[in-house]
Amino acid sequence: MSVRELVVLGTASQVPTRHRNHNGYLLRWDGEGVLFDPGEGTQRQMLRAGVAAHDLNRICVTHFHGDHSLGLAGVIQRINLDKVPHPVTAHYPRSGQRFFERLRYSTAYRETVGITEAPVDADGVLATGASYRLEAARLSHPVESYGYRIVEPDGRRMLPERLAAHGIKGPDVGRIQREGSIGGVSLDDVSEVRSGQRFAFVMDTRLCEGVHALADGADLLVIESTFLDEDEQLAVDHGHLTAGQAARVARDAGVRHLVLTHFSQRYSEPDEFERQARAAGFEGELTVAHDLLRVPVPKRR
Repeated sequence: MSVRELVVLGTASQVPTRHRNHNGYLLRWDGEGVLFDPGEGTQRQMLRAGVAAHDLNRICVTHFHGDHSLGLAGVIQRINLDKVPHPVTAHYPRSGQRFFERLRYSTAYRETVGITEAPVDADGVLATGASYRLEAARLSHPVESYGYRIVEPDGRRMLPERLAAHGIKGPDVGRIQREGSIGGVSLDDVSEVRSGQRFAFVMDTRLCEGVHALADGADLLVIESTFLDEDEQLAVDHGHLTAGQAARVARDAGVRHLVLTHFSQRYSEPDEFERQARAAGFEGELTVAHDLLRVPVPKRR
């Protein structure tokens, strides 16, 4: 049975706190695992969450500030220590190539797994597989930063009443799906488009076109809300979002489940993030993330 869920490994911005680890997010998507922004301490958080190195197929780094990348060294060495048997691909801004190399080879270890480096230098599709397409979009932060988006290809939903009206049943149902038509009846006559699921990951950024493009139609949006609305000027100055801004993005994009994360250490009460997000008009499912939380991707529409 396929599993699609987000495992939150850490939710703190800039520095960890007593209750929040540095960033780290694992998306389980069917049989694959995509690790986003492994900050310091990610390897230990993986152990606490029951996530193994063998679960990782891709690593996606939005940018090379420490709270989003200092855990790379430990994660990569663990991948090698455990001799992960499948390919692992790393995506990150090409401008940070030197940082990736420093983290990858920061200490001596035996390299048993070849990490495929696939740096990002423009918006667009990074990889295409059987169950998803990985895309990237440029964000607005003091250093080059990219957000990521996973899109499942659209499928077809067979409509029993239309099949029955056309006398199509048994093996012929599979046949019309494969061939597109039977006896003058087309697939469009007996089915409808089923939109694929969409996941978006938006970290350190001001409001920009990339934020809206990534969030558009997302079933699950994980987005930074470093500051509360009263500190909006701080957010603008440092290249971040507020809770209200993130919620308005989700509202306008038709997001079904919004996950707020990446909180400044100046705030100790998470309820205010939810209150401001609701005040901004977001009416969908809303989660203020905490470490080791698991969030399922909403079922298909």
